[in-house]
Amino acid sequence: MELLTPGSGLIIWQAIIFLALILILRKLAWGPIIQSLKQREQDIEGALQSAEEAKKEMEKLSADNEKLMAEARAERDSMLKEAMAVANKIKEEAKEETSEITSKMIADAKATIENEKRAALTDVKNQVATLSLEITEKLVRTQLGGAKAQKDLIEEYVKELNLN
Repeated sequence: MELLTPGSGLIIWQAIIFLALILILRKLAWGPIIQSLKQREQDIEGALQSAEEAKKEMEKLSADNEKLMAEARAERDSMLKEAMAVANKIKEEAKEETSEITSKMIADAKATIENEKRAALTDVKNQVATLSLEITEKLVRTQLGGAKAQKDLIEEYVKELNLN
């Protein structure tokens, strides 16, 4: 049974070695382990704070981004309205200019037609007068074939001249 129960000297030596081991571990191992745990805790806390700050910054940037997008949309809308107004103005000016040009062309065409009409009427009158003179000349020649007829006609014209 001796093997099953340790001796008192062995227990004392084991207690002294255990205490020495605890002191050595406390001095050499637990200090750096606790220090590294504190450092890790500080690093984790710093990372959490950085993450929180990043989250706040992202929210701020998101709000700024939304604001900028709203301003950009408003500016785009105003630019589109302005462009439409300018396009409509240009279109109206083009219509007015086209209307003026068309009116001028119609007036010029009417004047040209009137001038050509007058020229044609003058030409027709001249041709009618020429034909009338030729017909009259032929009639007079045939009717005044004799000297007596010519003398009678001259006398009649002289009488008419004196009356006027």
